[in-house]
Amino acid sequence: MASIPAKTVLFTINLSLLLLLLLCSNFVQASYDDAEVSSSPAHSPHSLPTFPVSPAPAPKPHHHNHHHHNHQQTTQPPVHPPVHPPATAPAPHIIPQRKLVAVQGVVYCKHCLFVGVDTLWKAKPLQGALVKVTCNNTKYRPVVKEGTTDNNGYFLIMPENVTNAAFHKCRVSLVKSPTKQCDVPTNFKDGFKGAMPIPSTQPPAKTWPNLYQLFTVGPFAYEPSKNITCAH
Repeated sequence: MASIPAKTVLFTINLSLLLLLLLCSNFVQASYDDAEVSSSPAHSPHSLPTFPVSPAPAPKPHHHNHHHHNHQQTTQPPVHPPVHPPATAPAPHIIPQRKLVAVQGVVYCKHCLFVGVDTLWKAKPLQGALVKVTCNNTKYRPVVKEGTTDNNGYFLIMPENVTNAAFHKCRVSLVKSPTKQCDVPTNFKDGFKGAMPIPSTQPPAKTWPNLYQLFTVGPFAYEPSKNITCAH
């Protein structure tokens, strides 16, 4: 038997390997194509139909209500400032009506036991005593008006042109006693140096004229001289 040359054997082996590689390559390509076909949904008989996917909704804003209780809030009435009643208008200032001055008082004769003592104990009304009212008005010259006491020792003097607006400028004083038995003037209730009239609330009579305002002084007093013997 003739031997085969080495080159021929080597060529035959290389050709066989080449054919084997081609067969393997075709087999792998065919397997890959079958795998793609089987995985494609268009060619799979058991694949489910596909639908367009809607975009996912945006998440709702998160409210931090972890520590809040779901209590129903009550509506409070609106708060209004307190309403004060309107301020009362002040009463109109009424200027008092001016009236003329009338001065009243009583003059007594003190008991001889109390000469020099400021008391009217056992004193008696002195009739006929002379009393004067002197008013120093700045607009006119001083006004002087005298009056005499009655049997009750009472006097009422109405000076002319002197109104109650100037009564504080008037002074009432003793002038003269009707008897030497009781002719020493005393300063009891300022009867000697002059007393300022004080407004009176009780007029001397119901028929008192509205034109005058009544003022009061005293009571005043005379006392016996110390040279006269006192009969107990």
